[in-house]
Amino acid sequence: MSTLSVPLPHTLELFIDTMVKRGSASTKAEVVRQALSRYAEEEAVESVLRAQQEFKDGKEVRGNLRDILKQL
Repeated sequence: MSTLSVPLPHTLELFIDTMVKRGSASTKAEVVRQALSRYAEEEAVESVLRAQQEFKDGKEVRGNLRDILKQL
């Protein structure tokens, strides 16, 4: 596992602190990991929805299904 240093605006730092205090996660790092995982899931879903829409519109669907499924 690697470490990444990212500057955050004060509002996001407060949000992360709140999530830890609420018990939504045990550490700040866990809050960020959960957020990134959810973001990746949303991107994968959006990719599938775009492909479905293209199929409905009669366009050729392109992409590697295995890559899309890995994102889920």
